[in-house]
Amino acid sequence: MTGSVMTGSQLIRAAVAGFALGAIALAAPGAYAQWKPSKPITIIVPWAAGGSTDQVTRVAAAELEGILGQKIVVVNQGGASGSIGTKSALEAPKDGYTWTAGAAKDIGTYAVSGLLDTKMADWNFYLTVANQSVISVNPNSPYKTLADLIAAMKAKPGAVSVATAGVNSSGHFGIEAFAKAAGVTYKHVSYDGGNPAVIATVSGETEVTTQLGVEQVEMIRAKRLRPLAVLADRPLEVAGVDPIEPVTKTIPSFRTETNYFGIFVHKGVPAEVTATLDKIWSEQMKKSAALKKYATEKGALFGVEHGEAAKKAAFPAIQGAAWILQDGGKAKVSPDTLGIPRP
Repeated sequence: MTGSVMTGSQLIRAAVAGFALGAIALAAPGAYAQWKPSKPITIIVPWAAGGSTDQVTRVAAAELEGILGQKIVVVNQGGASGSIGTKSALEAPKDGYTWTAGAAKDIGTYAVSGLLDTKMADWNFYLTVANQSVISVNPNSPYKTLADLIAAMKAKPGAVSVATAGVNSSGHFGIEAFAKAAGVTYKHVSYDGGNPAVIATVSGETEVTTQLGVEQVEMIRAKRLRPLAVLADRPLEVAGVDPIEPVTKTIPSFRTETNYFGIFVHKGVPAEVTATLDKIWSEQMKKSAALKKYATEKGALFGVEHGEAAKKAAFPAIQGAAWILQDGGKAKVSPDTLGIPRP
């Protein structure tokens, strides 16, 4: 066998090169999980302060500040059913320092409603909780049960006023689904967030609200709203409140989906940003005591997910909302042309 003999210096250089290659190979799987933000991060909440998105985003932001070691600024930029603030995040520099938040069904249906040219494939999903809409009325109203409300809506088509946070909001999807299932019509009154919509019903400006339970729970506890039903197939149980009966008790055929909320980061940001967030969601947010406490106290469901699992979990609600818009004549683009088949 023949071969050449390496000098001492060549051996040293070869060893160093081999060590470097080995170090790279070992570091590669976790290399992108080392993002350390060098300046404050902005999360744009595209709804008014005090609503469901604002509440849970501030809880999550406080958790992330401690993990990332950097300030996170939550900015409320409401308007146009959440599309204005989401557009700001969509058009921000793709450096990883501007995120948005809200319901996954909003992100997934803006293109259907024509409010914003974006779709779920444009975003990385980091889910935190799932929320449920509640049909509540002003306590001075004559409606004591869901059957009472349905009877009034049938007797006065298009006259009973319902407050929501706008066309693409969870409250609007809720009342549209309910109206279709019950065979009724209503008068839609739109506000720039869930909290203003709830306050409108508390004050008597509107008769009904279908905003999320987390936005209503304090007013329900204070007897300033009367809950008639939760848009789910099981009762909603929250401390200090009698169980709220499911809509399926009155309308057994009502179709329910899990309405996930979270933080959304644009696909175009550096890979180390999303890899770091993936790691945080897998290892720390899954165990977040603060998010679990929020969910328990507010009547939400703890639902931390990320990546493709998050999109799979959220898609049924996106699908249902998209076709509610289509069937209600409020879609500008047919869902099936956007890859959203009819459920």
